[in-house]
Amino acid sequence: MTPDQFLLGLQKNAPSPVYLFLGPEPYQRERCRRALLEAMLGPLPEDRESGLTRVDLSQVPLAAALDDARALSLFASRRVIWAGSAEAVLPRGRVTAAEEDETGDATQLSAYLREPTPDTVVVFESSRYGFDGEDKTKLERVQKFFAGVPAQVEFRLFSPESVRSLAQTMAKKAGLQLGLAELALLLDATGGDASRVAVEIEKLHLFTGGVRKVTADDITALVPDAQATTIFALVAALGRNDRIRALEILDTLAREGEYMPLALTFLATQFRTALLAREAGLRTAAQIQTHFSKLGARMWPERARQIEQTVGAFSKTKLDRAVGELFEADRALRDARPDDRIVMEKLIFDLTARG
Repeated sequence: MTPDQFLLGLQKNAPSPVYLFLGPEPYQRERCRRALLEAMLGPLPEDRESGLTRVDLSQVPLAAALDDARALSLFASRRVIWAGSAEAVLPRGRVTAAEEDETGDATQLSAYLREPTPDTVVVFESSRYGFDGEDKTKLERVQKFFAGVPAQVEFRLFSPESVRSLAQTMAKKAGLQLGLAELALLLDATGGDASRVAVEIEKLHLFTGGVRKVTADDITALVPDAQATTIFALVAALGRNDRIRALEILDTLAREGEYMPLALTFLATQFRTALLAREAGLRTAAQIQTHFSKLGARMWPERARQIEQTVGAFSKTKLDRAVGELFEADRALRDARPDDRIVMEKLIFDLTARG
């Protein structure tokens, strides 16, 4: 089930005796955790403290955790056993499917599922593996081992579109005046992590008091890593072949003490990606985002639009030359030189040269 289905189920029905929480997305998992603890143990912190037991299955045997779940507590009439690192109970080494099903842990789990303890909820949490790529096979093994758990909640990573929508909903709920450009800046700075977005929106709300619009300077001042978004602005200016704006942004980076080799790394990535996009015949931001996402390189819409601008502003010949100039600039930054800024200024003039 999805996190929303889990939360809706808690509103209508009593919690299930056993859950399996699967997947790496932390924001929705924390929402579900809080809702389950409140449904089982009530809203008071002292009730939760006495009724909640945490175990790490990478250090505690599954049998011991289940024995704890079977035991009655003198201090709490209702209990939640939160068993993290659930993937650690899988047999190690090469085993057949039949051997995996016949392990002592599997037998212990099956016995508990047949007769769970009343007024006790056991949550097995596996957040190590994702649902795609190399993790998929490992996650499927976890799902197979815990297949007997009837209530399984999947915490999949947000797509760029869904986290944008979630951020807009959070901002509206908080009464935060957040424009589209500032929203894009916030998403870039937080890497689209919903948990970080929630924290930063709360900080921005407290900072502005909800009485004025959030500015880019607010985000740069308050949000960790937001300074890196200034580098993206430099990338975008170069992508548009805008020499004056690029030099202005370089001046800002220099005054803020930005590490120039880091800025150069962002630029090199931008131009190499643009070159690959042009060679693949990609023209629109949607095509670029889809193409690189299929290759396993997660890309935000704003990033795809930046690459689209670069592809449109630079011919293949000029992109080839730009990659070479970036290599020379990287070598110059490593050599003895009077000032990193001089190297970067020369690079900007070279990249924005006509012809």
